[in-house]
Amino acid sequence: MDFETVMQELEALGKERMKKMYLSNGAHEPLFGTATGAMKPIAKKIKINQPLAEELYATGNYDAMYFAGIIADPKAMTESDFERWIDAAYFYMLSDYVVAVTLSESDHAQDIADKWIASGQELKMSAGWSCYCWLLGNRPDNEFSESKMSNMLDIVKNTIHDSPERTKAAMNNFLYTVGVSFSPLNEKASETAAEVGIVEVKREKKQNSFLNAYESIQKEMDKGKLGFKRKYVRC
Repeated sequence: MDFETVMQELEALGKERMKKMYLSNGAHEPLFGTATGAMKPIAKKIKINQPLAEELYATGNYDAMYFAGIIADPKAMTESDFERWIDAAYFYMLSDYVVAVTLSESDHAQDIADKWIASGQELKMSAGWSCYCWLLGNRPDNEFSESKMSNMLDIVKNTIHDSPERTKAAMNNFLYTVGVSFSPLNEKASETAAEVGIVEVKREKKQNSFLNAYESIQKEMDKGKLGFKRKYVRC
């Protein structure tokens, strides 16, 4: 399936209701409003195709960029490829759910995520923290340094309330993910989340969100879901 055919298929699947939802979350034109679930049959036909993924991502069309993440080959992507992708990710649904997800399947995931977290740029930081959430929720605990994860919990505790808005949301999710999915630090993450308390995230043209990682961890604990790992990261 070539570039033109994929663009035509994505456009045909577009819905006005989805388009409005994406726009309200920060997407801008061009976009079709294609539901992510509706993309699966096309992805099944293509499987992995990095050159096509690059063509689609370069369009700046939100739906094409999202689909690019589904068919990308993270192991074929270099650090400069990921830098290019994050630079083009203009809102959080791209930085956290396309770029961070794709990065989490790369062999360079932690190194690149660490640089992004230290960058001071809102969406890069958000993608870096989100990448760790995807990693921790999928890979075995022994792939992570306990002391490093512990130090990252301390960074969240000390900086979350002063961080940019989208970064706050991703850091809060990191607290939750360590609390649920990284067994060596379940307890510390829960205690840290309790100290952090409620995190207010301001959103343009929408009501502010109030996030509480401690409560979310407790809910999963009550369901007996500590140690949860997801089988796949990408859909």
